[in-house]
Amino acid sequence: MSRKYKFHEKEGAYFISFATVFWIDLFTRMEYFDIVINSLDYCRKNKGLIIFGYCIMPSHIHLLFRSADGKPSELIRDFKGFTSKKLIEAIKENNQESRKEWILWMLKKAGERNSNIKNHQLWQQNNQPIEIWSLKVFEQKLNYIHQNPVESGFVIEPWEWKYSSARNYCDDFEDVLKIDINT
Repeated sequence: MSRKYKFHEKEGAYFISFATVFWIDLFTRMEYFDIVINSLDYCRKNKGLIIFGYCIMPSHIHLLFRSADGKPSELIRDFKGFTSKKLIEAIKENNQESRKEWILWMLKKAGERNSNIKNHQLWQQNNQPIEIWSLKVFEQKLNYIHQNPVESGFVIEPWEWKYSSARNYCDDFEDVLKIDINT
């Protein structure tokens, strides 16, 4: 029996979180955030990713989304695969990355523990999607996403976290990624 969580309702909205292996605080540099933002934006414009909410934290990402094509599993798989390759390249090429050797060593160790991985593993494999089946659940998950940087002590107000859709829901802040509020 598969231990993986499934996207049962292909057309439904989902809350999903995915973390770096060993919960490594990888997203500490703008260029790493930008890789994720640009990938989400690409998927939104070209792969049918409908984004209702997101937050990129140092070691994990929260996403409230739907697949317009009815392929949420494939969409997340492709996103994680692409960002993994781009982020590992960026780490290798970043001469200012003081933790480069350690990060790459940890990613290699994670990859060695998994027979599906050839070299480095960046993302944990479990996603545990939660289907959004009511407006109440939607609001609960969106609030959780936006409060994550507050609860972690990074900011006082949710919209102060640059890499969060909380900014999209406010009129006074410039967002870094368009979302689909009215979809």
